[in-house]
Amino acid sequence: MSQATQAQIDELRSLFQAKFEETYSSKEDAFHPNDLARINNGDSWLGRFIDHHDGNVSEALNMLWETLEWRKKFGTNDISESNVRMEYLIDGSIFTRNRDKDGCRLFIFKSKKHYKGQKDFDELKRCVVYWFERLEKMDNGKHITLFFDMADTGLSNMDMEFTKYLISLFKQYYPNFLNYILIFEMPWVLNAAFKIIKSWLPEKAVEKIKFVNKKTLSTYVEPEQALKCWGGLDDYTFTFVPFEFENTTGDMKDSNSNDGGNNKKVHFADGSQLSNNISEKYEANPNAILLINPPEVITFSSDGGDLHGSLTITNKSKQIISYKVKTTSPEKFRVRPSSGCLSEGENVTINVALQPGFQLGGLSRDKFLVMCMNVDNVNMSVSDINELWKNNAGKQIEQHRLRCGEPQNLTANRNGISILNTSGDVSKQLNSVISSVQKLHNSQEHLQRSIKRIEILQLLNLILFITISVIFLYMLQNELSLERGGGGASSSMCYRE
Repeated sequence: MSQATQAQIDELRSLFQAKFEETYSSKEDAFHPNDLARINNGDSWLGRFIDHHDGNVSEALNMLWETLEWRKKFGTNDISESNVRMEYLIDGSIFTRNRDKDGCRLFIFKSKKHYKGQKDFDELKRCVVYWFERLEKMDNGKHITLFFDMADTGLSNMDMEFTKYLISLFKQYYPNFLNYILIFEMPWVLNAAFKIIKSWLPEKAVEKIKFVNKKTLSTYVEPEQALKCWGGLDDYTFTFVPFEFENTTGDMKDSNSNDGGNNKKVHFADGSQLSNNISEKYEANPNAILLINPPEVITFSSDGGDLHGSLTITNKSKQIISYKVKTTSPEKFRVRPSSGCLSEGENVTINVALQPGFQLGGLSRDKFLVMCMNVDNVNMSVSDINELWKNNAGKQIEQHRLRCGEPQNLTANRNGISILNTSGDVSKQLNSVISSVQKLHNSQEHLQRSIKRIEILQLLNLILFITISVIFLYMLQNELSLERGGGGASSSMCYRE
């Protein structure tokens, strides 16, 4: 594939700036400042538009302009876990893991976990764009490979509208972003559907489609980078790991995207590595700035069926400090306040609550990080504090890691449903049990629907068998009748002679 020259990039930037000044009288009416910064301060994004159109700068300009308009309208620069449907992100139907032989990340669509019409399509679009933005920032716009895991799928899992939207993102708004489209173990019943999908793609994109199975996948993905369910060596089980978009510029690593390294560090909500100048000063260190209580474990207790924990942090120094609390599972916990400032000797209580819909057990795997640094002003605004922590390079930061303690007032009944052993509101406890039972009931209904479909198929097979048998018997009876008729005529003739 041809690479855009510096002259072509400079020409595209110049054409864009001229059109921009002609179209917009003020920046307030223009595009998102982050996108404008990408155009003015770098070449790689512009080069991708040029390469996408095989060096045609005029077509690259049209696509660039349409992309900026779409990004502004869609709100791509503001997308994060806080404004997408988290249940769509954590169900494991779409995620990233490992790389192909070209070093491109695999963006995996687990088809058997997706049923057409069962999700809000607009919300599903936002989740896909969330992953596209995340993948772009993780590798600075390097190609990705779209991996359709079609194993164990049927017609109910085939969502043509969703597939068409995926393709449109590559064609219209994410230039030169696609490496391969790998179709893994596609059932023959979906052949016709993929012929339609091919018609949506330009010719050079059709060449990127590769149909693979367990025997041929190694042509494009090394066994060490392939999941065990694909016949590979990676026994990974999907777990969603959050990502902080505002503070990511390089190659970010998370446990959803194994790069073959041996990084065993805990990743918090921002997904980034802490700077090398961070000092680890735990409570046992008399020089620690913060006094943390409890120092190591956040213990949760029940409150009318809800789980809450807390910790108190005290500024032991003679300086003004800013603190920040992060967690490995921001989708699971609500932390208030998560950041602020403390003057000398001042303290604050941080409340941690388990969000509705998450299991009560297994909290010991979750971690919290309390950090602090010296600042000049105790009355900083929330936005100033957030900006401070986003741009903390060169600052001396103290950190304290805490883990979650399993709640002490939980028991499990024979069915594995956790029940709170408290003297709180019995009705709330009952509601918790009812909710668990309802989930079991919903699962049972889904199983019954599946069984019903199997029974209908069996009935159709039985009807087909009976029909074929009746036709066979009818034909056999006709043949026997003809034979008898012929024999009778012969006997009659002999008798007359």
